[in-house]
Amino acid sequence: MPQVKRLAILDDYQDVTLRLGPWDRLPHLETVVFRDTLAEEDAIAARLAGFDAVLAMRERTPFPASLLAKLPDLKLLITTGERNRGIDAAACAARGITFCGTPSFGAPTVDLTWALILGLARRIPEQQAALRAGQWQTAIGTGLEGKTLGLLGFGKLGRRVAAVGQALGMRVVAWSANLTEDAAAAGGAALVSKEALFRDSDVVSIHYILSERSRGLVGAAELALMKPTALLVNTSRGPIVEQEALLAALHEGRIGGAGIDVYDVEPLPSGHPLLAAPRTLLTPHLGYSTEENYRAYFAGAVEAIEAFERGAPVRVING
Repeated sequence: MPQVKRLAILDDYQDVTLRLGPWDRLPHLETVVFRDTLAEEDAIAARLAGFDAVLAMRERTPFPASLLAKLPDLKLLITTGERNRGIDAAACAARGITFCGTPSFGAPTVDLTWALILGLARRIPEQQAALRAGQWQTAIGTGLEGKTLGLLGFGKLGRRVAAVGQALGMRVVAWSANLTEDAAAAGGAALVSKEALFRDSDVVSIHYILSERSRGLVGAAELALMKPTALLVNTSRGPIVEQEALLAALHEGRIGGAGIDVYDVEPLPSGHPLLAAPRTLLTPHLGYSTEENYRAYFAGAVEAIEAFERGAPVRVING
């Protein structure tokens, strides 16, 4: 049976992978943890030379066919989670690289979505800053009861976000390219047009998978439809929203604010224009970042290595 000798763990920003996974089950394995992200393909290939297995943290480091061709020693590539659009599954198969996923725990992005919505609506970050500076009640927040929640995308996450909105007394509307009235109603939402969603919603929350069809799905035209008090929240993928159009809307005061967890470039570089944009609540792609989810990821990674060594890989991703 094949045995994994050297494992590279990539992009462990928080230095938690070894602590939160049952790695003691693999005493024969040489494990090297990298806490930074490299952007240049040749630099990544040089770093990973000699490793026969790699654990990738979500889509932090993409693996296109061109990079995979520079990794002749690679036999096992594991991604945290059940899919990873940054890894070329067909190229893995063509090169004889086993590409596996891991389980995850619950839907932690739902928690973060509501943290961003509530933080913006009740102006929590600025009120905390004012309180620490010795000021008391310097602004008035907005209540959500009776307001309209618009969900761009109504899959598993969108429906979970809708349930919280309903519990708060919000009206829920939804749109996606293939959503039907029956499917929307089953999740407690009304199906509306894309234009109506942006025009009528007090909060627009994005829950769309990034693809060539959804890239730039929210641009200047959509933002121009929003109420000047409305909030936009993106916990899906950065390129779904046209960054320049969003920056213009924020600086010109044409929308009430934006809660953003995902970006065109990650990690977000210092000096990025979003960092200085008004009426924003920004988080560093924390949607999946919970201890419970990480424990599921890393236990699944250990299981994937054990299964590969038995000659019976699990959770193989075929594209």
